[in-house]
Amino acid sequence: MSRYRVAIMMPNSLQYPIAVFGTLLAGGTVVNVNPLYTARELNHQLRDSGAKLLVVFENFARTAEQGLAGTAVETVVLTGIGDLLGGLKGPALNFVLRHVQKAVPKHGLRARRFRAALAEGRRAGLRPVELGHEDIAFLQYTGGTTGVAKGAMLTHRNIIANVLQAFAWNGDQFHGEGVNNLTLLPLYHIFSLTVNLFMFMALGGRNVLIANPRDTKRVMGIIRNEKFEGMAGINTLFNSFLDNEDFRRLDFSKLRLVIAGGAATQAEVAKRWQEVTGRPISEGYGLTECSPIVCTNPIDLDHPERMSFNGTVGLPLPSTEVRLRRTDGAWAGIGEAGEVCVRGPQVMRGYWQRPDETARVLDAEGWLATGDIGIMDERGFLRLVDRAKDMILVSGFNVYPSEIEEVVMMHPDVLEVAAFGVPDAASGERVKIVVVPRSDTLTEAELLAHCRRNLTGYKMPKIVEFRHEELPKTPVGKILRRELRAQHDA
Repeated sequence: MSRYRVAIMMPNSLQYPIAVFGTLLAGGTVVNVNPLYTARELNHQLRDSGAKLLVVFENFARTAEQGLAGTAVETVVLTGIGDLLGGLKGPALNFVLRHVQKAVPKHGLRARRFRAALAEGRRAGLRPVELGHEDIAFLQYTGGTTGVAKGAMLTHRNIIANVLQAFAWNGDQFHGEGVNNLTLLPLYHIFSLTVNLFMFMALGGRNVLIANPRDTKRVMGIIRNEKFEGMAGINTLFNSFLDNEDFRRLDFSKLRLVIAGGAATQAEVAKRWQEVTGRPISEGYGLTECSPIVCTNPIDLDHPERMSFNGTVGLPLPSTEVRLRRTDGAWAGIGEAGEVCVRGPQVMRGYWQRPDETARVLDAEGWLATGDIGIMDERGFLRLVDRAKDMILVSGFNVYPSEIEEVVMMHPDVLEVAAFGVPDAASGERVKIVVVPRSDTLTEAELLAHCRRNLTGYKMPKIVEFRHEELPKTPVGKILRRELRAQHDA
Protein backbone atom coordinates (compact mmCIF):
# COMPACT_ATOMS: atom_id res chain seq x y z
CA MET A 1 0.00 0.00 0.00
CA SER A 2 3.08 2.27 0.04
CA ARG A 3 2.28 5.60 -1.68
CA TYR A 4 -1.32 4.42 -2.07
CA ARG A 5 -3.51 7.49 -1.68
CA VAL A 6 -6.58 7.29 0.57
CA ALA A 7 -9.20 10.06 0.50
CA ILE A 8 -10.97 10.57 3.83
CA MET A 9 -14.25 12.49 3.74
CA MET A 10 -15.54 12.75 7.31
CA PRO A 11 -16.56 15.21 10.01
CA ASN A 12 -14.98 14.94 13.46
CA SER A 13 -15.67 11.36 14.57
CA LEU A 14 -13.89 8.33 16.03
CA GLN A 15 -13.57 6.87 12.55
CA TYR A 16 -11.42 9.77 11.39
CA PRO A 17 -8.26 9.10 13.49
CA ILE A 18 -8.64 5.36 12.86
CA ALA A 19 -8.65 5.95 9.09
CA VAL A 20 -5.74 8.41 9.29
CA PHE A 21 -3.45 6.33 11.49
CA GLY A 22 -4.38 3.14 9.64
CA THR A 23 -3.44 4.71 6.32
CA LEU A 24 -0.13 6.08 7.63
CA LEU A 25 0.76 2.81 9.37
CA ALA A 26 0.17 0.93 6.12
CA GLY A 27 2.46 3.32 4.23
CA GLY A 28 -0.28 5.21 2.41
CA THR A 29 -0.86 8.91 1.86
CA VAL A 30 -3.89 10.63 3.39
CA VAL A 31 -5.91 12.95 1.17
CA ASN A 32 -8.16 15.00 3.46
CA VAL A 33 -11.49 15.95 1.87
CA ASN A 34 -13.96 18.50 3.19
CA PRO A 35 -17.21 16.52 3.74
CA LEU A 36 -19.25 19.58 2.73
CA TYR A 37 -17.78 19.59 -0.77
CA THR A 38 -20.09 19.49 -3.76
CA ALA A 39 -19.75 16.63 -6.24
CA ARG A 40 -17.76 18.92 -8.57
CA GLU A 41 -15.28 19.91 -5.85
CA LEU A 42 -14.90 16.30 -4.72
CA ASN A 43 -14.35 15.13 -8.29
CA HIS A 44 -11.57 17.69 -8.79
CA GLN A 45 -9.74 16.59 -5.66
CA LEU A 46 -10.10 12.86 -6.37
CA ARG A 47 -8.91 13.31 -9.96
CA ASP A 48 -6.03 15.55 -8.96
CA SER A 49 -4.80 13.33 -6.11
CA GLY A 50 -5.31 10.00 -7.89
CA ALA A 51 -6.79 8.51 -4.71
CA LYS A 52 -7.75 4.84 -5.10
CA LEU A 53 -9.68 4.44 -1.85
CA LEU A 54 -12.39 6.72 -0.45
CA VAL A 55 -13.54 6.49 3.17
CA VAL A 56 -16.76 8.48 3.56
CA PHE A 57 -19.58 9.06 6.03
CA GLU A 58 -22.88 7.75 4.69
CA ASN A 59 -24.43 11.22 5.17
CA PHE A 60 -22.30 12.28 2.18
CA ALA A 61 -22.68 9.11 0.13
CA ARG A 62 -24.85 10.71 -2.55
CA THR A 63 -22.26 13.43 -3.14
CA ALA A 64 -19.55 10.75 -3.28
CA GLU A 65 -21.57 8.74 -5.79
CA GLN A 66 -21.97 11.80 -8.03
CA GLY A 67 -18.31 12.80 -7.68
CA LEU A 68 -16.62 9.50 -8.60
CA ALA A 69 -16.89 9.71 -12.39
CA GLY A 70 -13.51 9.70 -14.11
CA THR A 71 -11.52 9.23 -10.89
CA ALA A 72 -9.05 6.48 -9.95
CA VAL A 73 -11.14 5.37 -6.95
CA GLU A 74 -11.42 1.56 -6.89
CA THR A 75 -12.88 1.01 -3.42
CA VAL A 76 -15.29 2.97 -1.25
CA VAL A 77 -15.61 2.35 2.49
CA LEU A 78 -18.81 3.66 4.05
CA THR A 79 -19.45 4.37 7.71
CA GLY A 80 -22.20 5.75 9.93
CA ILE A 81 -21.88 7.81 13.07
CA GLY A 82 -22.96 4.91 15.29
CA ASP A 83 -20.65 2.28 13.79
CA LEU A 84 -18.11 2.36 16.62
CA LEU A 85 -20.55 2.69 19.50
CA GLY A 86 -20.89 -0.47 21.57
CA GLY A 87 -23.90 -2.71 22.18
CA LEU A 88 -27.26 -1.66 20.80
CA LYS A 89 -26.49 2.05 20.94
CA GLY A 90 -24.67 2.18 17.60
CA PRO A 91 -27.25 0.34 15.47
CA ALA A 92 -30.06 2.25 17.18
CA LEU A 93 -28.42 5.60 16.45
CA ASN A 94 -27.79 4.67 12.81
CA PHE A 95 -31.43 3.56 12.46
CA VAL A 96 -32.73 6.87 13.84
CA LEU A 97 -30.46 8.90 11.56
CA ARG A 98 -31.39 6.90 8.46
CA HIS A 99 -35.10 6.28 8.92
CA VAL A 100 -36.41 8.81 11.45
CA GLN A 101 -34.36 11.96 10.92
CA LYS A 102 -33.72 11.12 7.23
CA ALA A 103 -30.16 12.45 7.64
CA VAL A 104 -28.75 9.83 5.27
CA PRO A 105 -29.83 10.46 1.65
CA LYS A 106 -30.73 7.61 -0.67
CA HIS A 107 -27.85 6.53 -2.87
CA GLY A 108 -26.65 3.69 -5.08
CA LEU A 109 -23.03 3.75 -3.98
CA ARG A 110 -21.35 0.34 -4.03
CA ALA A 111 -19.27 0.26 -0.89
CA ARG A 112 -17.87 -1.84 1.92
CA ARG A 113 -18.77 -1.10 5.53
CA PHE A 114 -16.17 0.38 7.87
CA ARG A 115 -16.60 -2.29 10.56
CA ALA A 116 -16.21 -5.06 7.99
CA ALA A 117 -12.99 -3.47 6.73
CA LEU A 118 -11.64 -3.32 10.30
CA ALA A 119 -12.50 -7.00 10.86
CA GLU A 120 -10.76 -7.99 7.63
CA GLY A 121 -7.70 -5.99 8.64
CA ARG A 122 -7.52 -7.75 12.00
CA ARG A 123 -7.59 -11.14 10.28
CA ALA A 124 -4.91 -10.16 7.77
CA GLY A 125 -2.49 -8.75 10.35
CA LEU A 126 0.00 -5.92 9.88
CA ARG A 127 3.02 -6.15 7.60
CA PRO A 128 5.58 -3.46 8.52
CA VAL A 129 6.25 -0.93 5.76
CA GLU A 130 9.53 0.93 5.31
CA LEU A 131 9.04 4.66 4.99
CA GLY A 132 11.46 7.55 4.55
CA HIS A 133 11.26 11.00 6.10
CA GLU A 134 10.57 12.50 2.68
CA ASP A 135 7.69 10.16 1.82
CA ILE A 136 4.39 12.00 1.53
CA ALA A 137 2.14 11.57 4.57
CA PHE A 138 -0.60 13.99 3.46
CA LEU A 139 -1.81 15.64 0.31
CA GLN A 140 -3.37 18.58 2.11
CA TYR A 141 -5.38 20.71 -0.26
CA THR A 142 -5.35 24.45 0.25
CA GLY A 143 -8.61 25.99 1.38
CA GLY A 144 -9.68 27.20 -2.04
CA THR A 145 -9.71 30.88 -0.98
CA THR A 146 -7.20 31.61 -3.76
CA GLY A 147 -8.86 29.69 -6.59
CA VAL A 148 -8.56 26.03 -7.61
CA ALA A 149 -7.38 23.94 -4.65
CA LYS A 150 -3.81 22.63 -4.85
CA GLY A 151 -2.42 19.68 -2.90
CA ALA A 152 0.46 20.58 -0.59
CA MET A 153 2.82 17.60 -0.27
CA LEU A 154 3.42 17.27 3.48
CA THR A 155 5.99 14.62 4.30
CA HIS A 156 6.38 12.51 7.43
CA ARG A 157 9.33 14.76 8.28
CA ASN A 158 7.18 17.89 7.92
CA ILE A 159 4.44 16.67 10.26
CA ILE A 160 6.74 15.13 12.89
CA ALA A 161 8.98 18.20 12.86
CA ASN A 162 6.04 20.54 13.40
CA VAL A 163 4.73 18.51 16.35
CA LEU A 164 8.23 18.39 17.89
CA GLN A 165 8.63 22.12 17.30
CA ALA A 166 5.36 22.77 19.14
CA PHE A 167 6.53 20.46 21.95
CA ALA A 168 9.83 22.30 22.25
CA TRP A 169 7.91 25.57 22.45
CA ASN A 170 5.26 24.70 25.03
CA GLY A 171 4.99 20.95 25.64
CA ASP A 172 6.50 21.13 29.13
CA GLN A 173 3.68 23.44 30.21
CA PHE A 174 1.48 20.42 30.81
CA HIS A 175 3.92 18.68 33.18
CA GLY A 176 3.05 15.27 31.73
CA GLU A 177 -0.66 15.69 32.46
CA GLY A 178 -3.37 14.61 30.06
CA VAL A 179 -5.44 17.50 28.75
CA ASN A 180 -9.18 17.38 28.18
CA ASN A 181 -9.24 19.14 24.82
CA LEU A 182 -12.33 20.40 23.04
CA THR A 183 -11.93 19.72 19.30
CA LEU A 184 -14.30 22.14 17.59
CA LEU A 185 -12.41 22.74 14.35
CA PRO A 186 -12.65 20.01 11.69
CA LEU A 187 -9.78 17.53 11.80
CA TYR A 188 -9.53 17.53 8.00
CA HIS A 189 -8.22 21.11 8.32
CA ILE A 190 -4.45 21.25 8.81
CA PHE A 191 -4.60 23.49 11.90
CA SER A 192 -6.90 21.12 13.76
CA LEU A 193 -5.11 18.04 12.38
CA THR A 194 -1.71 19.04 13.78
CA VAL A 195 -2.79 20.83 16.96
CA ASN A 196 -5.75 18.75 18.10
CA LEU A 197 -5.08 15.29 16.69
CA PHE A 198 -1.29 15.03 16.70
CA MET A 199 -0.08 17.48 19.36
CA PHE A 200 -2.71 16.90 22.05
CA MET A 201 -2.73 13.16 21.44
CA ALA A 202 1.06 13.03 21.77
CA LEU A 203 0.67 14.93 25.05
CA GLY A 204 -1.59 12.16 26.29
CA GLY A 205 -4.61 14.40 25.93
CA ARG A 206 -8.22 13.45 25.38
CA ASN A 207 -9.95 14.93 22.35
CA VAL A 208 -13.67 15.59 22.71
CA LEU A 209 -14.74 15.56 19.06
CA ILE A 210 -17.43 18.03 18.02
CA ALA A 211 -18.91 17.10 14.65
CA ASN A 212 -21.00 20.25 14.24
CA PRO A 213 -19.90 23.35 16.20
CA ARG A 214 -22.88 25.25 14.76
CA ASP A 215 -25.22 23.12 16.88
CA THR A 216 -24.79 25.61 19.71
CA LYS A 217 -27.22 24.03 22.16
CA ARG A 218 -25.51 20.64 21.96
CA VAL A 219 -22.02 22.18 22.09
CA MET A 220 -22.91 24.15 25.23
CA GLY A 221 -24.15 20.96 26.88
CA ILE A 222 -20.90 19.16 26.05
CA ILE A 223 -18.78 22.04 27.35
CA ARG A 224 -20.81 22.14 30.57
CA ASN A 225 -20.35 18.41 31.19
CA GLU A 226 -16.73 18.02 30.06
CA LYS A 227 -15.05 20.88 31.96
CA PHE A 228 -12.50 21.17 29.17
CA GLU A 229 -8.95 22.45 29.77
CA GLY A 230 -7.80 23.25 26.25
CA MET A 231 -9.31 24.31 22.96
CA ALA A 232 -8.24 25.64 19.58
CA GLY A 233 -10.49 28.03 17.71
CA ILE A 234 -10.82 30.82 15.22
CA ASN A 235 -11.97 34.44 15.58
CA THR A 236 -15.49 33.87 14.23
CA LEU A 237 -16.01 30.88 16.54
CA PHE A 238 -14.90 32.81 19.62
CA ASN A 239 -17.15 35.69 18.61
CA SER A 240 -20.22 33.47 18.18
CA PHE A 241 -19.62 31.81 21.57
CA LEU A 242 -19.33 35.17 23.31
CA ASP A 243 -22.72 36.17 21.94
CA ASN A 244 -24.29 33.07 23.48
CA GLU A 245 -25.81 33.66 26.92
CA ASP A 246 -25.44 29.99 27.89
CA PHE A 247 -21.72 30.16 27.10
CA ARG A 248 -21.20 33.27 29.22
CA ARG A 249 -22.73 31.46 32.21
CA LEU A 250 -20.39 28.44 32.00
CA ASP A 251 -17.75 27.54 34.58
CA PHE A 252 -14.29 28.22 33.09
CA SER A 253 -12.25 27.34 36.18
CA LYS A 254 -10.68 24.31 34.43
CA LEU A 255 -9.82 26.17 31.23
CA ARG A 256 -6.05 26.55 30.86
CA LEU A 257 -5.12 26.98 27.21
CA VAL A 258 -6.93 28.67 24.31
CA ILE A 259 -5.10 28.65 20.98
CA ALA A 260 -6.18 30.78 18.03
CA GLY A 261 -5.22 30.30 14.40
CA GLY A 262 -6.69 30.05 10.94
CA ALA A 263 -7.44 33.80 10.73
CA ALA A 264 -6.45 36.93 12.62
CA THR A 265 -8.04 37.31 16.05
CA GLN A 266 -9.58 40.75 16.47
CA ALA A 267 -8.54 42.70 19.57
CA GLU A 268 -12.13 43.36 20.63
CA VAL A 269 -12.96 39.64 20.48
CA ALA A 270 -9.82 38.78 22.47
CA LYS A 271 -10.69 41.40 25.09
CA ARG A 272 -14.25 40.12 25.52
CA TRP A 273 -13.02 36.51 25.65
CA GLN A 274 -10.68 37.27 28.55
CA GLU A 275 -13.41 39.19 30.37
CA VAL A 276 -15.85 36.27 30.07
CA THR A 277 -13.54 33.29 30.58
CA GLY A 278 -10.68 34.77 32.59
CA ARG A 279 -8.20 33.23 30.15
CA PRO A 280 -6.30 34.94 27.32
CA ILE A 281 -6.29 33.81 23.71
CA SER A 282 -2.81 32.73 22.60
CA GLU A 283 -2.57 33.52 18.91
CA GLY A 284 -0.31 31.81 16.41
CA TYR A 285 0.30 31.80 12.69
CA GLY A 286 0.55 29.05 10.16
CA LEU A 287 -0.50 27.89 6.73
CA THR A 288 -1.17 24.62 4.97
CA GLU A 289 2.19 24.73 3.23
CA CYS A 290 3.95 24.77 6.65
CA SER A 291 2.19 21.81 8.28
CA PRO A 292 0.94 24.43 9.52
CA ILE A 293 2.58 26.14 12.53
CA VAL A 294 5.14 28.90 11.89
CA CYS A 295 4.83 31.24 14.88
CA THR A 296 3.10 31.25 18.23
CA ASN A 297 3.05 33.42 21.31
CA PRO A 298 4.93 32.19 24.38
CA ILE A 299 2.70 30.15 26.68
CA ASP A 300 3.03 30.25 30.47
CA LEU A 301 0.13 28.36 32.03
CA ASP A 302 1.50 28.85 35.54
CA HIS A 303 1.40 32.63 35.05
CA PRO A 304 -1.52 33.36 32.67
CA GLU A 305 -1.22 37.09 33.35
CA ARG A 306 1.95 36.98 31.23
CA MET A 307 -0.05 35.72 28.25
CA SER A 308 -2.29 38.74 27.71
CA PHE A 309 -3.31 39.23 24.08
CA ASN A 310 -0.80 41.46 22.29
CA GLY A 311 -2.08 41.51 18.71
CA THR A 312 0.92 39.64 17.34
CA VAL A 313 1.16 36.02 16.19
CA GLY A 314 4.26 35.56 18.31
CA LEU A 315 7.77 34.31 17.62
CA PRO A 316 8.98 31.73 15.09
CA LEU A 317 9.04 28.14 16.35
CA PRO A 318 12.43 26.51 17.01
CA SER A 319 14.35 25.70 13.79
CA THR A 320 12.11 28.13 11.90
CA GLU A 321 13.35 31.22 10.06
CA VAL A 322 11.00 34.08 9.21
CA ARG A 323 11.99 37.07 7.08
CA LEU A 324 9.95 39.78 5.38
CA ARG A 325 10.53 40.64 1.72
CA ARG A 326 9.73 44.08 0.35
CA THR A 327 8.08 44.61 -3.04
CA ASP A 328 11.50 45.50 -4.52
CA GLY A 329 12.84 42.06 -3.52
CA ALA A 330 15.05 43.30 -0.67
CA TRP A 331 14.62 42.05 2.90
CA ALA A 332 12.57 44.41 5.07
CA GLY A 333 13.94 45.94 8.26
CA ILE A 334 12.47 46.10 11.76
CA GLY A 335 9.07 47.80 11.71
CA GLU A 336 8.88 47.66 7.91
CA ALA A 337 6.08 45.82 6.09
CA GLY A 338 6.90 42.95 3.75
CA GLU A 339 5.76 39.56 2.53
CA VAL A 340 6.29 36.87 5.16
CA CYS A 341 8.80 34.24 3.97
CA VAL A 342 9.41 31.04 5.92
CA ARG A 343 12.16 28.43 5.97
CA GLY A 344 12.20 25.36 8.21
CA PRO A 345 11.69 21.59 8.44
CA GLN A 346 7.90 21.98 8.39
CA VAL A 347 7.82 23.62 4.93
CA MET A 348 6.14 21.43 2.30
CA ARG A 349 7.95 19.56 -0.45
CA GLY A 350 5.87 21.41 -3.02
CA TYR A 351 2.46 21.32 -4.70
CA TRP A 352 1.34 17.95 -6.02
CA GLN A 353 1.94 17.74 -9.79
CA ARG A 354 2.30 21.52 -10.07
CA PRO A 355 6.02 22.35 -10.49
CA ASP A 356 5.28 25.82 -11.91
CA GLU A 357 3.09 26.73 -8.91
CA THR A 358 5.76 25.35 -6.58
CA ALA A 359 8.48 27.44 -8.21
CA ARG A 360 6.37 30.57 -7.74
CA VAL A 361 6.30 30.22 -3.95
CA LEU A 362 9.36 28.10 -3.03
CA ASP A 363 12.83 29.29 -4.05
CA ALA A 364 16.07 27.33 -4.43
CA GLU A 365 17.20 28.30 -0.92
CA GLY A 366 14.06 26.85 0.66
CA TRP A 367 12.24 30.12 1.36
CA LEU A 368 8.45 29.86 1.08
CA ALA A 369 6.67 33.05 0.02
CA THR A 370 3.40 33.00 1.97
CA GLY A 371 1.48 35.85 0.35
CA ASP A 372 0.89 37.35 3.81
CA ILE A 373 2.05 40.86 4.70
CA GLY A 374 3.62 41.32 8.12
CA ILE A 375 5.72 43.59 10.31
CA MET A 376 8.35 42.35 12.79
CA ASP A 377 9.18 44.35 15.90
CA GLU A 378 12.53 44.71 17.64
CA ARG A 379 11.80 41.67 19.86
CA GLY A 380 11.14 39.42 16.87
CA PHE A 381 7.37 39.27 17.32
CA LEU A 382 5.47 39.10 14.03
CA ARG A 383 2.33 41.14 13.44
CA LEU A 384 0.25 40.16 10.42
CA VAL A 385 -1.12 43.05 8.42
CA ASP A 386 -3.11 41.25 5.73
CA ARG A 387 -3.04 39.04 2.67
CA ALA A 388 -1.13 40.69 -0.17
CA LYS A 389 -3.93 39.88 -2.60
CA ASP A 390 -6.54 41.54 -0.33
CA MET A 391 -4.68 44.85 0.01
CA ILE A 392 -6.70 47.84 -1.20
CA LEU A 393 -4.90 50.57 -3.16
CA VAL A 394 -6.57 53.97 -2.57
CA SER A 395 -4.93 56.87 -4.44
CA GLY A 396 -1.57 55.13 -4.14
CA PHE A 397 -1.95 54.38 -0.43
CA ASN A 398 -1.99 50.81 0.88
CA VAL A 399 -5.11 50.04 2.92
CA TYR A 400 -5.33 46.75 4.80
CA PRO A 401 -8.84 45.28 5.18
CA SER A 402 -8.02 43.70 8.53
CA GLU A 403 -7.31 47.14 10.04
CA ILE A 404 -10.68 48.44 8.81
CA GLU A 405 -12.43 45.34 10.19
CA GLU A 406 -10.64 45.72 13.52
CA VAL A 407 -11.90 49.29 13.88
CA VAL A 408 -15.47 48.49 12.83
CA MET A 409 -15.59 45.56 15.27
CA MET A 410 -14.79 48.00 18.10
CA HIS A 411 -18.35 49.31 17.75
CA PRO A 412 -20.52 47.42 20.28
CA ASP A 413 -23.41 47.01 17.83
CA VAL A 414 -21.37 45.16 15.18
CA LEU A 415 -21.47 41.36 15.11
CA GLU A 416 -19.47 40.67 11.91
CA VAL A 417 -17.76 42.72 9.24
CA ALA A 418 -15.77 42.24 6.06
CA ALA A 419 -13.85 44.96 4.22
CA PHE A 420 -12.63 44.83 0.63
CA GLY A 421 -11.79 47.07 -2.29
CA VAL A 422 -14.05 47.94 -5.22
CA PRO A 423 -13.06 49.83 -8.39
CA ASP A 424 -13.23 53.62 -8.33
CA ALA A 425 -12.56 55.92 -11.29
CA ALA A 426 -11.01 58.67 -9.19
CA SER A 427 -8.94 56.79 -6.59
CA GLY A 428 -8.37 53.42 -8.26
CA GLU A 429 -10.16 51.59 -5.46
CA ARG A 430 -12.39 52.51 -2.54
CA VAL A 431 -13.23 50.68 0.65
CA LYS A 432 -16.51 48.82 1.03
CA ILE A 433 -17.64 47.18 4.26
CA VAL A 434 -20.37 44.56 4.67
CA VAL A 435 -21.71 44.62 8.23
CA VAL A 436 -23.89 42.24 10.21
CA PRO A 437 -25.32 44.37 13.06
CA ARG A 438 -26.34 43.09 16.47
CA SER A 439 -29.55 45.12 16.31
CA ASP A 440 -31.61 47.17 13.86
CA THR A 441 -30.74 50.42 15.62
CA LEU A 442 -27.26 50.76 14.10
CA THR A 443 -27.17 53.35 11.30
CA GLU A 444 -24.68 54.02 8.54
CA ALA A 445 -24.09 57.55 9.83
CA GLU A 446 -23.29 56.29 13.34
CA LEU A 447 -20.91 53.66 12.02
CA LEU A 448 -19.08 56.08 9.72
CA ALA A 449 -18.72 58.56 12.58
CA HIS A 450 -17.12 55.78 14.62
CA CYS A 451 -14.74 54.99 11.73
CA ARG A 452 -13.88 58.67 11.28
CA ARG A 453 -12.71 58.84 14.89
CA ASN A 454 -10.35 55.91 14.35
CA LEU A 455 -9.22 55.99 10.71
CA THR A 456 -7.44 58.50 8.51
CA GLY A 457 -9.32 59.81 5.48
CA TYR A 458 -8.09 57.47 2.73
CA LYS A 459 -8.89 54.41 4.89
CA MET A 460 -12.52 55.44 5.41
CA PRO A 461 -15.23 53.11 4.07
CA LYS A 462 -17.07 54.74 1.18
CA ILE A 463 -19.75 52.06 0.83
CA VAL A 464 -21.60 50.45 3.75
CA GLU A 465 -23.87 47.46 3.25
CA PHE A 466 -25.90 46.00 6.12
CA ARG A 467 -26.86 42.34 6.10
CA HIS A 468 -28.97 40.39 8.54
CA GLU A 469 -27.60 36.96 7.74
CA GLU A 470 -24.22 35.40 8.48
CA LEU A 471 -21.38 36.37 6.13
CA PRO A 472 -20.08 33.62 3.81
CA LYS A 473 -17.22 31.64 5.32
CA THR A 474 -14.89 28.76 4.59
CA PRO A 475 -15.62 25.51 6.49
CA VAL A 476 -13.12 26.48 9.17
CA GLY A 477 -14.69 29.91 9.67
CA LYS A 478 -12.69 32.43 7.61
CA ILE A 479 -14.87 35.15 6.13
CA LEU A 480 -14.76 34.94 2.33
CA ARG A 481 -13.97 38.45 1.15
CA ARG A 482 -13.55 37.05 -2.37
CA GLU A 483 -17.17 35.89 -2.46
CA LEU A 484 -18.45 39.21 -1.15
CA ARG A 485 -16.39 41.03 -3.78
CA ALA A 486 -17.85 38.80 -6.50
CA GLN A 487 -21.38 39.51 -5.22
CA HIS A 488 -20.66 43.23 -5.41
CA ASP A 489 -19.37 42.92 -8.99
CA ALA A 490 -22.31 40.78 -10.15
